[in-house]
Amino acid sequence: MALIFPKWTNEIPRVAPPVLTVLTCVGIFVVWYWFSPKHTDVGYAPVQPIPYSHELHAGQGMVKLSDGTMGSALGLDCRYCHANVDKSAHAGVPPSQVCMNCHKQVKLGSLKLAPLYKSWGDGKPEHDGGGIPWKRIHKLPDYAYFNHAAHVGLKKEGAAIGCATCHGRIDQMEVVRQVQPLSMGWCLDCHNDPAPNLRPIDQVTNMAWQSTPEWDAKAKDIATRLNPPGHKNAVTVMPDGQEIVRATAGCTGCHR
Repeated sequence: MALIFPKWTNEIPRVAPPVLTVLTCVGIFVVWYWFSPKHTDVGYAPVQPIPYSHELHAGQGMVKLSDGTMGSALGLDCRYCHANVDKSAHAGVPPSQVCMNCHKQVKLGSLKLAPLYKSWGDGKPEHDGGGIPWKRIHKLPDYAYFNHAAHVGLKKEGAAIGCATCHGRIDQMEVVRQVQPLSMGWCLDCHNDPAPNLRPIDQVTNMAWQSTPEWDAKAKDIATRLNPPGHKNAVTVMPDGQEIVRATAGCTGCHR
């Protein structure tokens, strides 16, 4: 009687377990590494309904204009548009009227600004179909609580986190893109050691600010009094040398 299965199939039970183990490990590594925000989110730069250049509006010095000529950047402070960034949980998007403060006179009638003029003319709130449909770039998961004011408004300590720490050099971007992963691990790195990212309150929106040795020492002192969720403030060394780290606020500080 002829064999139904070839002889080599007898090796499957012996070979399958190690092969499947290797493939599983490779699959886990691929998902862990390439599916992380560092690869899926960093560099995200969607096309916006209006080609708004942060380099032109918030930058310094000379920049290339849309018509190919060179012109002077406006050097607007971040808070001119994001007025409540240091007072509210959300940075917010400026209403059309803020844009029209200038564009009633500047580039009036530009086709690129048609969505702005329509929004301003309609006068409808965003929930009623009005507003400019900007595409959000920096977004945390809904299960992660983030308060802008708690980061850029630490006035009681005389220091805060600068805009550039999370958003990069926005003042040099013609098209805004995400430069940081904004992942849990990335946030906890700062919560565990916030000193390198602290700066004086009056320099929060200064994208080009550079620290000094004197400020570094002050920032380290301020950081000892901060208590961000997940900060490694309590370390117990066991008899065998193992370090047990206890976070101050646990998971509920950010996952409410």
